[in-house]
Amino acid sequence: MRQTSVVGRSPIIEGMGVAIQDRSETGRIGVIRKVKAYVALTKPRVIELLLVTTAPVMILAAQGIPNLWLVLATLVGGTLSASSANAFNCYIDRDIDRVMNRTKNRPLVTGELTDREALAFAWITGAVSIVWLALLTNWLAAALSLAAILFYVFVYTLLLKRRTPQNIIWGGAAGCMPVLIGWAAVTGSLSWTPVILFGIVFLWTPPHYWPLSMKYRADYQSVGVPMLAVVRGRTVVGLQVVLYAWATVACSLLLIPVAPMGIVYSVVAVASGGWFIVESHRLYSAAIRHDEVRPMRVFHASITYLTLVFLAVGIDPLLPF
Repeated sequence: MRQTSVVGRSPIIEGMGVAIQDRSETGRIGVIRKVKAYVALTKPRVIELLLVTTAPVMILAAQGIPNLWLVLATLVGGTLSASSANAFNCYIDRDIDRVMNRTKNRPLVTGELTDREALAFAWITGAVSIVWLALLTNWLAAALSLAAILFYVFVYTLLLKRRTPQNIIWGGAAGCMPVLIGWAAVTGSLSWTPVILFGIVFLWTPPHYWPLSMKYRADYQSVGVPMLAVVRGRTVVGLQVVLYAWATVACSLLLIPVAPMGIVYSVVAVASGGWFIVESHRLYSAAIRHDEVRPMRVFHASITYLTLVFLAVGIDPLLPF
């Protein structure tokens, strides 16, 4: 069966060494196209979302505008760190990416990058990100960045993704690390405030990603990746999205007394959170009634919700009320 031949390969052995196969026979491509391929390898849309959570947290940590060079250094370091983790992910998952329609245009599938190039890029950007953050921010931020890379590669990609529907729940912790990195870069320490911010992103990840996995259920099923939408029905997935949406909003409200936050954040958290919950309930209701399910509506709503909440995190400390 195709599934056996695709998933049966050992990404652990291949992922930690120099690639045996080198698709150099595909021929040379132009410099601009090669650069675009490297950019695609980093999953830039994912990085954009991570950076949206970093800068506002730095403003909150400083209770004002922090040193702009520090912000720039942290964002560059975070971008390099996320690029490394995503490149390792693309390298390890290149076998299933060749089968799934959603990932058929990734550079390791199209041949725009060789396995060797991708692996070298992942190692180099990862090493540079740690040194960069250690020299230009502090060792705590650098250590958290290293932890994020290792967690995403070893815990999510290698251990959880192909084995359990809990993959997104626990694997999503890597995507929460920019919050801690941003706070640590400013303060050199951690406290309950960044822990709550971490919790917001952690609880938000499942109701953000599960709707996407509903849309691409056939893709994940074809390669044997047990996303929740593959192993459970639409009703169960819809209910889980609702529960995690409620938990996300509840966690966001904890920030009000702990940080503490002002009127702007409070209003945005309640209003956008209410909208996010309503969209989640619509998905669940459609699944129960066997109506047409529109999971991407919740997916896009989740992105807007998180963006609004973290914009409020960054704006609130700058206001006098």
